[in-house]
Formats: sequence, structure tokens, C-alpha cells
Amino acid sequence: MSVKFTTVQRRNPQELLAPEKFYASAIGDGEVGIEKLSRMISEQCTVTEADCLAVLASLEKQMVNQLEEGRIVRLGRIGSFQIGVSSLGMDTPEEVTSNSIIKSRVLFRPAQNIKNLLKTLRYHKAA
Repeated sequence: MSVKFTTVQRRNPQELLAPEKFYASAIGDGEVGIEKLSRMISEQCTVTEADCLAVLASLEKQMVNQLEEGRIVRLGRIGSFQIGVSSLGMDTPEEVTSNSIIKSRVLFRPAQNIKNLLKTLRYHKAA
């Protein structure tokens, strides 16, 4: 299998006056949801599809709860999830408050086996 990509024209944000160039951009080739994942997992082990779905739904709920508490969620050989923030820059540390935060996001740091996958991916240009 390989990952599909397309070509996109973009301006270089570091050199706004430079001419636009063409870059490869990965494109999704379908998607898989929690129900299908549950079915696929149940076919590879002795756990039922309903049990897999229940565990994955509970995992989602607990991840949200733990991230909300500011904890890092480590999922073994998958990777870790953590909240990251962007804030306004202030002149002194005392001026930085929760009101300085303008955006939050979830950071994902892949575990080694996913990092290794990235090193061996093959690609093909979408028609």
C-alpha cells in the first residue's frame, strides 16, 4: 500500500515576495470510524465487537477527562496526547495570565513504531 498525494501551489511564508512553488500534499483515501475499528479488532482476537466498542468509547471519554485535567495521556505503542497552548507575548512574567492564552490544541507525539512507519512509507500521485 501507499499514501496518495496531490500537488498544490503555495507561497513560502518565510519569503512572501518569492514566487509560489509546487509542493506535495498527502490526501486521505477514505476513513475508518470507531465502529469499523471495533469490528476489525474483534476479528483479530477473542473480544467481541461490542466489547471493543465499549472499551474504545470509554477510552475516548477518559482521554477527554484526563486532558481536561492537564495530564499527558500515554497510549503505549501508539503515542501520547497533551494539551498545548498559544498565547500573546507579554513584557513581564507577571503580565502572563490565563487571559493571555488565545488558542489551545491537542499535541500528538507518536511512539517509536509509528515513527518507524513514517520512515518506510511509499507514495503515489493521485490521478
